[in-house]
Amino acid sequence: VHRHPVDKDETDLELALALALDQGAAQVIVLGGGGGRLDHLVANALVLAAPRWAGMRIDAVLGDARVHIVRDERQLLGEPGEVVSLLAVGGPARGVRTSGLRYALHGEVLHPGSARGMSNVLIEPAASIALDDGVLLAIRPGPDADTPR
Repeated sequence: VHRHPVDKDETDLELALALALDQGAAQVIVLGGGGGRLDHLVANALVLAAPRWAGMRIDAVLGDARVHIVRDERQLLGEPGEVVSLLAVGGPARGVRTSGLRYALHGEVLHPGSARGMSNVLIEPAASIALDDGVLLAIRPGPDADTPR
C-alpha cells in the first residue's frame, strides 16, 4: 500500500499511473476512475491521454463508460450497435482510419473540440482504429447510450 497526503499536486490516478510506469507496466486498466464528479471524470480522461503515459496501453472504466487511449492502432471488441465516439486530445489526430464502424474514416484529421468523431456505431464485433499522429480517446458510453441502431 502506498500512502500519500490528501493535499497533493497529483491526482490519485496520476500517482497510480506513475507507479505502474516505474514498475514497467505495458498495459494498465483503470477501474472506477470517475470520482462521481464531472470535473474528476473529465480530468481523469485527459490524464489517461497525457504524453507521460505513451509507453503504456491504457484502458479505463470511468463511470458507465469505457475509455481506450489510441496512439497508433487499437482494436475494440463489442456488440454491433454499440456507440463509439472518437475525441482528439492534446492537438489534432491526423490520418485517422477506422473499419468496423458505421461511419468509416479514411485518413481524416480530428480536432480537439470538434464533434466529427462523435456517436459512431459498431457494425461488426471488432472495430479497428488507427492514426498517423496524435492521441484519441475512444469512448464507449455504456449500455444506456442513445444507440442509433
